[in-house]
Amino acid sequence: MIYKVYYQETKDTNPKREQTKSLYLDIDATEERQGRILARELVEKNTAYNIEFIELLSDKHLEYEKETGAFSLTEF
Repeated sequence: MIYKVYYQETKDTNPKREQTKSLYLDIDATEERQGRILARELVEKNTAYNIEFIELLSDKHLEYEKETGAFSLTEF
């Protein structure tokens, strides 16, 4: 399952939509909720990012992300 994680690079300042970034994770999970939990744990363990939102990408959404060139899996 591919998850898109929206985040701010620092927890020290108020989040601003214009500064929101995203990364993509391939999480081996049996259900969506478990995948979100694992994604959050992985990002929190390896970064100091302020996580705003985590979403599971549908097949169509994933294809769109790949077509726009924004898609690149992050590995920790």
